[in-house]
Amino acid sequence: MSLTVLMNAGPWLSVPPPGYGGIENVVATLVPELRRLGVRVVLASVETSTLPVDEKISVFPDGQFHALQRPYNQVCGVSQAHLGGVVRALHARDDIDLVHDHVEAVGLATMAAMGPDAPPALHTLHWDLAKHPELYGNLDGGDRVRVNGVSASQLARAPQALRDHSVGHVHLSTPLAVDADRRPPVDQGDHVIILGRINPGKGQDLGARLARQVGFPLVLAGPVGPYHRPEDLAAAGDEARQNPDVRFFYDHVAPHVDGDLVRWVGTVAGQERDDLLASARAALFPLRWEEPGGTAVVESLALGTPVVSTARGCLPELIEHGRTGLLTTDEEELGDLVLAAGLLDPAECRREAAARFTPAMMAEQYVGLYERVRQLAARPLLPERPYRPGRTDGWWPGRRLSPAGTGKPAVRSR
Repeated sequence: MSLTVLMNAGPWLSVPPPGYGGIENVVATLVPELRRLGVRVVLASVETSTLPVDEKISVFPDGQFHALQRPYNQVCGVSQAHLGGVVRALHARDDIDLVHDHVEAVGLATMAAMGPDAPPALHTLHWDLAKHPELYGNLDGGDRVRVNGVSASQLARAPQALRDHSVGHVHLSTPLAVDADRRPPVDQGDHVIILGRINPGKGQDLGARLARQVGFPLVLAGPVGPYHRPEDLAAAGDEARQNPDVRFFYDHVAPHVDGDLVRWVGTVAGQERDDLLASARAALFPLRWEEPGGTAVVESLALGTPVVSTARGCLPELIEHGRTGLLTTDEEELGDLVLAAGLLDPAECRREAAARFTPAMMAEQYVGLYERVRQLAARPLLPERPYRPGRTDGWWPGRRLSPAGTGKPAVRSR
């Protein structure tokens, strides 16, 4: 395949990330499979990214995740500086066939504002689409900029302008799903795990409270704000409470954490993460928001760990109730479902992951979307209109002035 894609991962974490990293893990999973299919990839990320690619564009030497939840006036320039580097690269070269953008809000706005001479762009929506109503509700990317969701339920809740620009959805994947159906079984323990960044939407406070009420051991694995280890958060002192996730942890989660029945272990990665997840009785997702993608959900299935969750967002798309997990609309029922999860067959979870959530499947679907976006962008940028007399430079309303009054359109056709 002769296709060069600029993959815009953003400035927050390296690719692959050192442990936690949602979007960066998605990019790290997708890119090797795209290159296997013959796609040439130019990665826009931070300099410390180690993912093998054909080229790399960087503005920042390392990830800026530590600044992500600072006050707006301290952090507002980070994404813009990164996007400025991307735009400069796109202006300086003509070999980029498509931009695949993953930067929330400003990535989509920048791609839409670049104008008709920019390459086609596909913006993947990884987030809660209610967050930026003025942006998403008024999007006009013309024929050149399109979006895709990471679940059907995410797009179903999107503003009409986003749905008008959508080319469909692609579920997230995990390398753990490759040959998951042939992975040997793991002895499962009694502990339950909640995997992910600790914040109100993920519901760790609810999970911790239910663990104390019902009596199951619970492991919370994920960062609190920019703090990846308990000792780092403890050393930060009261100043850390300026971060909203830290305040949430101290006010609502920490009162339940006793180091015995309920433990916070910080960010876990690699084999340690896989072992902790594979040996769990269940992966618990006590969601208080409409989860759009669910990387940790498909990772749990690939490791043979049944999922227990509130039936929100993408979860009903990913989990078959009674076979690969247990879902409920009553969050108080989650504790009882955790106890019942031991009756589910881990082999069914692994088979489901191998059948639906491999990186190769995700890459093939994205290549199909790339071609669709390029076809849509190839529509005439301006309708054919008759020449209107009174000008000698070939101009009519909606047409840009041609160079040096030649009468030839300055808008590049595709």
